[in-house]
Amino acid sequence: MDIMETVADLMEISARTAPKTCGQDYVESKVITGDTLNNLADEMSDYGSKTGAASFNRDANNISNSCAVLLLSVKQPEEPGLNCGACGYENCSHFSKIPKNKGPQFDGPICAWRLVDLGIALGSAAKTAGLLNTDNRIMYSVGVVAKKMNLIEGNIVVGIPISVTGKSIYFDRKN
Repeated sequence: MDIMETVADLMEISARTAPKTCGQDYVESKVITGDTLNNLADEMSDYGSKTGAASFNRDANNISNSCAVLLLSVKQPEEPGLNCGACGYENCSHFSKIPKNKGPQFDGPICAWRLVDLGIALGSAAKTAGLLNTDNRIMYSVGVVAKKMNLIEGNIVVGIPISVTGKSIYFDRKN
């Protein structure tokens, strides 16, 4: 549905304009539809089968019945220089010296405030979908597989699928 792509685009605008720590923007976004969306669902199902993570299979079913997915990521964030210690280190210069690692699903460590930025962007996008009466759900599993598929660059990726049906497909799901 073309209107659903418009909804996803409006969600992307909400994420883009969401406030960011110190006005520094490391949040990336991309709308997925059509064949790419179907490929994402297939890859999520494969990942769930290979790893034994049943939630990925369940979520893959949701994605295959979605109209679009908004992907949001934090890409190569620099520390903001707040020296707050939320990362567990005395200051940002100590944190920045920590070796960066590619984890099994995401890359880290990431500054806590950059993750807050991602959370605010996710909330802003989900709010826009809700205001437009569009069913949506923030999904970690979507991001794991989207990152593995190189659909978007980033240290951590999260997805928000959207649909319009008589009852939300994203809730009251079987585990």
